[in-house]
Amino acid sequence: MPQGTLEVLLVSAKDLNDTDFFSKMDPFVILTCRTQEQRSTISSGQGSEPHWNENFVFTISDGASELNLKIMDKDTFTKDDFVGEATIPLEPLFMEGSLPPTAYSVVKDGEYCGEIRVGLTFTPERELSRTGVLEEESYGGWKESTYQD
Repeated sequence: MPQGTLEVLLVSAKDLNDTDFFSKMDPFVILTCRTQEQRSTISSGQGSEPHWNENFVFTISDGASELNLKIMDKDTFTKDDFVGEATIPLEPLFMEGSLPPTAYSVVKDGEYCGEIRVGLTFTPERELSRTGVLEEESYGGWKESTYQD
């Protein structure tokens, strides 16, 4: 399994099912990759067409296979409402290295309820040698000698 850094560009969402009846919803996203969780800012008053344009960074280790995006509606006096979620498999990203902002379906109770646009970049960790030490890069050039008179 690849190890490295996952950069997520949370762009926007559209056609979300509005959970507020009297005002526009205030959506935010909870991004989860295995045990790491991060939150976007609240897109106040943008309703079902929010824009974030925020970057998030996750450390990828063995077993990380997907990124989960859970869209919530911030409520002041009651519990935040669950709007829907999208699960993005990371295997294509590990092979490509980066994926431009792409629309992913948002679902709630198995039903389509909008889409979310996300760009992804994966930067692999430098390979470790069999000794567990980073391999020394050789660019062919001067190297200090350890020879002593």
